[in-house]
Amino acid sequence: MRKCTWMAGMLPLLMAKAALAEEQAASGGFLDGVAKVNDAVNGVVWGVPALVLLAFVGVLMTVLTKVFQISHFGHWMKKTIGAVFHDKHVVGHTKDKSISQFQSLCTALAATVGTGNIVGVAGAIMVGGPGAVFWMWVIAFFGMMTNFSENVLGIYYRRKNKAGEWSGGAMYYLRDGLGSFKGCKGVGKVLAWLFSLFCLLASFGIGNMTQVNSISGNMETVFHVPTWVTGLVVMVLVGLVVVGGLKRIASVTEKIVPFMVILYMIGTITTFVMHIDKIGAVFGAIFKGAFAVQAATGGVVGYGIKLAIEQGMKRGVFSNEAGLGSSVMVHSNSNVREPVKQGMWGIFEVFADTIIVCTLTAFAVLSSGLVNLETGVTAATFVNHAGTEVALSKANLVSAVFNQNFGFIGSAFIAVSIMLFAFSTVLGWSHYGTKACEYLLGEKNTIPYRILFVLCVFGGAVMGDNLAWDLADTFNGLMMIPNLIGVIALSLLVARITKNYVDRNLRHMDVEPMLSAFPDVQAEQMKAQDED
Repeated sequence: MRKCTWMAGMLPLLMAKAALAEEQAASGGFLDGVAKVNDAVNGVVWGVPALVLLAFVGVLMTVLTKVFQISHFGHWMKKTIGAVFHDKHVVGHTKDKSISQFQSLCTALAATVGTGNIVGVAGAIMVGGPGAVFWMWVIAFFGMMTNFSENVLGIYYRRKNKAGEWSGGAMYYLRDGLGSFKGCKGVGKVLAWLFSLFCLLASFGIGNMTQVNSISGNMETVFHVPTWVTGLVVMVLVGLVVVGGLKRIASVTEKIVPFMVILYMIGTITTFVMHIDKIGAVFGAIFKGAFAVQAATGGVVGYGIKLAIEQGMKRGVFSNEAGLGSSVMVHSNSNVREPVKQGMWGIFEVFADTIIVCTLTAFAVLSSGLVNLETGVTAATFVNHAGTEVALSKANLVSAVFNQNFGFIGSAFIAVSIMLFAFSTVLGWSHYGTKACEYLLGEKNTIPYRILFVLCVFGGAVMGDNLAWDLADTFNGLMMIPNLIGVIALSLLVARITKNYVDRNLRHMDVEPMLSAFPDVQAEQMKAQDED
């Protein structure tokens, strides 16, 4: 009991700091008050202890699974993206309430491949310098196994709701996994409830406001479309998809995601190739900035390294969401039988999101000449295709890179990319929020939640840029803490399930599969697996 109480001890501190900040902000305006409360909480959830916890879980799961992401690289690539072209169980649409493995990946990538891959990476470089990219890679490498573990636990502890749809996620492995330990039943239920609450709030931040805010800002800058007009249009489009539930969301994302990722990759690779002569300088700046020199804002060496680590890790997690326990809620709806198979999709998800897409963004920015590779400082302004000097910010840095190389077409390309990335993220997160609402308030209240979620799209379009991003950062961190507590508590179980899978599928040993924590689901899944 002492161990469970200690792990949950950080949560009262967050609430106390929030209450203090709220009292101090009472005399100011509403938005000022929100900002002050958010700053107080953000300072805890994204402080050094939280970042250490995030990294520790990734390292722990990497060690316990014997560096699965490297030792079985060929296997998980073959069973994920490699299987898309020939395995009907991976891509085939289902007749029941589940979705295909490929649809679960696309919906998860829809939620993760968002503005964090463009605006987030730009912000990390502007504040943390080129060295932030290295730490983004580090957190992604270990985050692969954090995401793997979340998916394994999500499948292992999922149950079907009254409508026959799978329900899984951190709230379930906290309640039924951590809660099964002696003396931890109450703690498991409380942490599950808190995770669901934080997820519900996060769905309006990382999954809604920040995404639409980026769409409206870019549409106004590039095409001179008023933010309120963009807000109304996006709100209608989101409503048309979200009202159809997960099946419709998955059907849309499996079409949008491959197209938008490939399109963006072509654009960023083309930009980088145009400056291929700088590849040595770019790598040099990344490694030099990660360990030795200073961040983009200047200052002493130690502070520069701190900024690089902090920005790289924060923006890496904002992009791939490993450690938040979010994407597991859609992975749990997959038609997969094996927890480890869906875990491998989690590895690929982080790989595609951060190692590929975020890296391409970073290379395009660092090779553009807008960032001084010696000092790590980003230029204050740039001259666009029309000869106008424009102030640089994280919101328009990548657009400036493309404008510099391709003129107005380049800026339009980034605006469209952000629109697709952000729109798909909103769709993915609407499902996460729906599952959190289902856990907290029951299935009947998911319809009012969806209506509120759609209405908030308009608010995100007109909200101030900094506040929207700061709120998203805080909600990310609040979700992360209870989820990581659950992953740590169940880490040995993940290792056993992984070993069970490896023994059966790679070593061809005759052992009983570990498919579910519940005997009835275990029997059902084994029967279905035999029929397959």
